[in-house]
Amino acid sequence: MEIRNIAIIAHVDHGKTTLTDALLRQTGAAEEGVSMDSNALERERGITIYSKNASVTYKDTKINIVDTPGHADFGSEVERVLRSIDSVLLVVDAQEGPMPQTRFVLKKSLELGLKPIVVINKIDKPAADPARTEEQVLELFLELGASDDQANFPIVYAIGRQGIAKLKLTDESTDLTPLLETILTHVPPASTLEAAGKAVRLQPFNLGYDNFLGRLAIARIYEGTLKTGDAVFVKKPNGEMRNGKITKMYTFKGLQKTEATEIVAGDIALIAGLSDIFIGETVTTDKDAEPLPAIAIDEPTITVNFLVNNSPFAGREGKFVTSRQIRDRLERELEINVGLKVEFAAGEIFKVSGRGELHIAILLENMRREGYELQVSQPQVIFHEESGEKNEPYEEVIVDTPQVYQGAIIERLGVRKFVMKDLKVHENQVRLIFEGPTRGLLGYRSQFVLDTKGEGILSSRVIGFKPYAGEIKRRQVGSMISMISGKALGFALWNLQERGVIYIGPGVEVYEGMVIGNTSKGEEMTVNPTKGKQLTNMRSKSSDEAINLVPPFELTIERGLEVMAEDEFLEITPTSVRLRKQFLNETERIKSRR
Repeated sequence: MEIRNIAIIAHVDHGKTTLTDALLRQTGAAEEGVSMDSNALERERGITIYSKNASVTYKDTKINIVDTPGHADFGSEVERVLRSIDSVLLVVDAQEGPMPQTRFVLKKSLELGLKPIVVINKIDKPAADPARTEEQVLELFLELGASDDQANFPIVYAIGRQGIAKLKLTDESTDLTPLLETILTHVPPASTLEAAGKAVRLQPFNLGYDNFLGRLAIARIYEGTLKTGDAVFVKKPNGEMRNGKITKMYTFKGLQKTEATEIVAGDIALIAGLSDIFIGETVTTDKDAEPLPAIAIDEPTITVNFLVNNSPFAGREGKFVTSRQIRDRLERELEINVGLKVEFAAGEIFKVSGRGELHIAILLENMRREGYELQVSQPQVIFHEESGEKNEPYEEVIVDTPQVYQGAIIERLGVRKFVMKDLKVHENQVRLIFEGPTRGLLGYRSQFVLDTKGEGILSSRVIGFKPYAGEIKRRQVGSMISMISGKALGFALWNLQERGVIYIGPGVEVYEGMVIGNTSKGEEMTVNPTKGKQLTNMRSKSSDEAINLVPPFELTIERGLEVMAEDEFLEITPTSVRLRKQFLNETERIKSRR
């Protein structure tokens, strides 16, 4: 059976997973209602976090499909996947056109010499403009230095949600056959007889974990035929070598993995038995074989300290609360989460570095769902020293917004050291392109939602390290801190809501030093949220006023990481997210400032 390997790449929310699900359904590889996004968090947020493998069979050809994340924080996953496949389906939204992540994944694909197939998706949207999108995609190809061969890409128009694809907009179509035919025509076969006859060479591009089998390598077999029980040599890119043995192998059929006893060149498989295997290493049966080119992994850009929770409410809600349990969990995460780095210093502080706030927030969300309780410090950007100069990560930001809000956005990002690179107007919508330091973006997203009244779309990607941009004043608000422990009362919160934004509702338990809201004027304020109404037996109009409470701005992990100050911790438990001062007592806070 012939094998074709493709990856589906796109910006977040352009319809990669929906299109993959439709392909699986049409070829009978998955039933109605079964999705590639199998993780509970992915289903809730509607985004792909982990790249996943599947395969479909069409006309006696096995097509291996890798669905990749579209979010910039998980960009390192995409880059590695591209090394293991032979072509990409670049999915572009017919209304939004190419976005930052489209640019990032396409640039990587073109550098590797891949020939993309462009899928213009969501052509049924009311504001879809496939012709304009096609022009923008071609412009992007030329701008990124595509060769003539690459720029002469085939185009398929699709409505992923309905499972329909067309080669021309005027064609009648009821399914995705035109897309499958295009894949067979334009994607080169993954294996040749010559490659199958050589000694085995394979390279893992992703890792998995199984409670019984331990660490698994998800790898592309480039040459030879691998059998269960084979003795192999594992080579690092620097030439170091160690021995190993293959104990079990699986290939992908639909969304399921099926056990296999032998795997031929060109296929993608899950391999068990190599407990210390890492991405980019070469596994071979010939000890003189050349190692395959190394796979680079993007450097982390922000760092957060994970600590044992020591608040007055510690241990009430979590099952795993000790530093040893947190350490074990982080060590397990490192087995599979390659973009993450953890420094296990002595004591109870773990320095965790990731690709962005979302990358770390997803890890925290998974941990709390498993019953962990911990607290984290404010995210800080990682600086690099190069030839005596201080460098920091920079991001490219693309904002799509109604024209009326562009002034506020340009002003806000200007203060945060962002420079506008481009402005495009289309009817009453504008697209603004900025470049600036990652530091300036920390904590800006919630402000952006307010500035654009929820109508703007903001997306960003890391573009590398550049010289330090200077001081940025990030925080415009102060903290409202509880001076007492007890239950918050509606009457007290009603009086406090005029001073700023409240994070808690009535009846919520608070402790001294807990941050219950922020003050719009910017200074810190200690308050008593448990204060009740003075009751007298005299009636008066002012004392009988009705209490109108504004709904609280409830903290999620991402919101908490955005709004917290440097001297605060975010306390995360399976049921609550609370913000607190590092020093709970006011006298201690004053002392620490001195």
